[in-house]
Amino acid sequence: MPKIALKIDVDTYRGTREGVPKLVEILKKHEAGATFLFSLGPDHTGRAMKRVFRRGFMKKVSRTSVLEHYGIKTLLYGTLLPGPDIGEKCADTMRSVRNAGFEVGIHTWDHVKWQDGVATARPDWTERQMRLAVDRFEKIFGEPARVHGAAGWQMNAHALRLTQRFGFAYCSDGRGTCPFVPVRNAEIVACPQLPTTLPTLDELLGRDGITTANVANHLLNLTQTHPSAPDTVMGHVYTLHAELEGGKLAPVFEELLAGWKAQGYELVAMRDLAAALDLESLPRCEFERGEIDGRAGLLAVQGREFLAPH
Repeated sequence: MPKIALKIDVDTYRGTREGVPKLVEILKKHEAGATFLFSLGPDHTGRAMKRVFRRGFMKKVSRTSVLEHYGIKTLLYGTLLPGPDIGEKCADTMRSVRNAGFEVGIHTWDHVKWQDGVATARPDWTERQMRLAVDRFEKIFGEPARVHGAAGWQMNAHALRLTQRFGFAYCSDGRGTCPFVPVRNAEIVACPQLPTTLPTLDELLGRDGITTANVANHLLNLTQTHPSAPDTVMGHVYTLHAELEGGKLAPVFEELLAGWKAQGYELVAMRDLAAALDLESLPRCEFERGEIDGRAGLLAVQGREFLAPH
């Protein structure tokens, strides 16, 4: 049966406190698996406002009603209001997700700091940010994290090396079409990537006539034909956000879950896709920076494939 892995990025304090329990409830109702990736340090969402000077950012903000989905307090954290420490204040909520049977992993330490800084960061800065998240995860859950999904799909060569050094079994740090072994500057990193393969709601809404009334149908049209070999093992990875699908867009998410099940997909956590992978047979692909429709700036994307392994 083809699979769609549900990857849930939890960016904020509000998303953890309010969106995560709502999503757990929805997923249980639809008998769906999922992977929750947590932001584990301070919520500094308000500092993202400096992105107003980035090409395409204001257009995205106007399309997706950021104030409506995130709330005024969240948009002031790290500026006029101190940023709450998500891992300290929401540890019980995070553990409850794991205890309910869902996969849990690392999204980031400080979401805004990582998203805005990692692309050009030095090795010591990169390692400190990842180690803070790794140590906090182990403190909360009592065991090392097995999966990492980078905030904003932002990575650098040092971060890629660290996915291997920190012992992650697999990661979902970028965008692409199928699982692959990442290559950066001719260096192979032996930690497979399961990239996000489908557009997100905030990339679609407000573009080309897409609204909350028809966005689910748009996504379902993209998955109507099941992936063919060699991608059958994976199916798709769909990234959702606790602040959106766990908030006002919850009805859209439920429509998607019902639609995907009707299309014959099994809705799973990323660990279920990873379990079927053969590392030796995965393509080796450049992990580069590129654009994604509907999202501002450059992201980590799956690039050209090198000579396929034998």
